[in-house]
Amino acid sequence: MPMYQVKPVCGCDTKVDLPTCMYTLPNVHAQGSSCGDHALQNGEVDPALKVLEARQDEIMRKLYELKAAVDGLAKTVTTPDADLDATTLSQSPAATAFTGTADLDALLGKDLGALRDIVINANPASPPLSLLVLHGLLCQRYRVLSSVHVHSSVSSVPPQLLSCLGLRHTDSYTRHRFQLGFTLIWKDVPKLQMKFNTQTMCPIEGEANVARFLFRLLGAEPQDASTATQVDSWVDTAVFQLAEGGAKERAAVLRSLNSTLGRTPWLLGQELSLADIVCVCCVLRAGQAASAPANVQRWLQSCRNLGHFDCVYPLLQ
Repeated sequence: MPMYQVKPVCGCDTKVDLPTCMYTLPNVHAQGSSCGDHALQNGEVDPALKVLEARQDEIMRKLYELKAAVDGLAKTVTTPDADLDATTLSQSPAATAFTGTADLDALLGKDLGALRDIVINANPASPPLSLLVLHGLLCQRYRVLSSVHVHSSVSSVPPQLLSCLGLRHTDSYTRHRFQLGFTLIWKDVPKLQMKFNTQTMCPIEGEANVARFLFRLLGAEPQDASTATQVDSWVDTAVFQLAEGGAKERAAVLRSLNSTLGRTPWLLGQELSLADIVCVCCVLRAGQAASAPANVQRWLQSCRNLGHFDCVYPLLQ
């Protein structure tokens, strides 16, 4: 017997139509039906799909930037000279590249996703003037991300050395937009050092050797062995006799320069070369500009008129 009984509230003859599916849709494939409200015609892309693709592209771009930044930091961390105690103090903008034949992939090898970083350790007591000139020339050909740091082994650095590579670049946070990194670290080292690939490359020591490396990146090195030998001879003479030699050695080099420059406007003929860049910087660093012979004086003025050496003179004061 049931616990209680309720009388029916409706008649038993009421018919209820039950649905056969959750909801119904019109057939968009039916002949004669209007499909414009349900599908895009003529190969058009749904706007929602376009938004999704744009979002995916933006995510991939950010991932690429992050990968490039991490790879660049990895290069710095793996070098023994990464124990810096100062943040970036100066970064210079890259000038408009001029027409040339140099190809970084051919010269340095392909390095996908990471910025090619040139890291130079230099003593502030002996600034590498020729490398600053070459840095300016590299900025004219490539998009260079330049930076100056101070190592913990150096107590203080003059302001002009902190800004020797120019002002900070506005796009320095996007490393993938640059072709070359140029990092100068003021450090208490007995001899200038340069590192490019910290994984497979030994340090290059000496201003002369680093200058040769940087000049080759310009694609302007002489093609014949005779001219290349003359360049090497002048570079070694400038570094070992003008910059590091005694009074007699300097006087002998100045006489040789005066004799050569009496026949040609530049040391190797009619065009500026690495020999001119290194020799000019060594003459200026040795303090021999004022007492130099007439042909050397004219040559120094010609170099100054080019504008490539404007970064050097503030460091001589």
